[in-house]
Amino acid sequence: MPALLASVVLFVHAEVATAQSSPPFRAVTLTEGLEYPWGLAFLPDGKMLVTERPGRLRLIGADGRLDPRPIAGVPAVAAVGQGGLLDVALHPEFARNGWVYLSYAAHGPGGYGTEVARARLEGHALRDLKVIFSMRPKTTTGHHFGSRLAFDRQGYLYITLGDRGEMDRAQRLDDHAGSVIRLHDDGRVPADNPFVAVPNALPEKFTLGNRNIQGAALHPVTGVLWAHEHGPQGGDEINIIRAGTNYGWPVITYGRNYGSGTPIGEGTHKAGMAQPLWQWTPSIAPSGMAFYTGDRFPAWRGNLFVGALRGQMLVRLELDGERIVREERLVESTVGRIRDVRNGPDGFLYLLTDDGRGRLIRLEPGSGR
Repeated sequence: MPALLASVVLFVHAEVATAQSSPPFRAVTLTEGLEYPWGLAFLPDGKMLVTERPGRLRLIGADGRLDPRPIAGVPAVAAVGQGGLLDVALHPEFARNGWVYLSYAAHGPGGYGTEVARARLEGHALRDLKVIFSMRPKTTTGHHFGSRLAFDRQGYLYITLGDRGEMDRAQRLDDHAGSVIRLHDDGRVPADNPFVAVPNALPEKFTLGNRNIQGAALHPVTGVLWAHEHGPQGGDEINIIRAGTNYGWPVITYGRNYGSGTPIGEGTHKAGMAQPLWQWTPSIAPSGMAFYTGDRFPAWRGNLFVGALRGQMLVRLELDGERIVREERLVESTVGRIRDVRNGPDGFLYLLTDDGRGRLIRLEPGSGR
């Protein structure tokens, strides 16, 4: 049964990779027993909302205690393959309007696809739920749904989507797959979206050529969205998300076909297609992403943190403006598959582990063994 585990502490001192060694820290398990947790959002009162992929939205107290009652009113979720209830985000003015946003895999004509709904959180239930985005076309594959949610400083909502395992869809403007979507907070399409005036293009699209984005965060200085995506057997990427940009999948990639190891597409470069800021070959299977802006770890301020599923680690990236210059790998093969990474309002870093008894972990300053 889920329980508070504040006494369960893993002491860590990170080993040097290519970056300067991190200060000593400890990984404190606050909550365990979450069933494949996926996304995390902090409420103004210190409590947290966590999604579980089978379709539950959970409430965790500021003390780490998991409320045994799931939040009522969650939309119908298709928990198939990699799909299910995915990310959760709060409206920038949540304290005033109570809007919560959920991304999830849903049934529809032709199969499954990623959808986004918003609802007001009132007590222990969601009210006035409305679907504000529905991916089309839907297909029967069970993987590459994306999906992270992020609001920018102007209040636009970004939704990251995977190619649904049908790679050629990522280059189509009449298909939502393999792209980043940009909307107003109520689902309306912004008039300045890059493909609004392009014949037969879906106006919600903001980018194309993305494989499967499972991490997104706003740069704390520029306010521009950064994202990472899974590559195939190599070629995991970090990119800055810019209007109308083609990120190349599957025409260019640093990854290769599973099994055979043969090249995909036309190589690693092509005119008119963006190069990644950073790429991992072999793959680390990135998921979750956060810029650290707190004061608990002054040496980390401004660093970018990325969780890894296959690599079972937290990657710390040092930046020089919009360049990534150094990498350090933390808690490698220690806490498990990391699904989400969040910069907490209390200055700590929070992790979710991808497991049938997943954990909420907080990184705190502390002495190593």
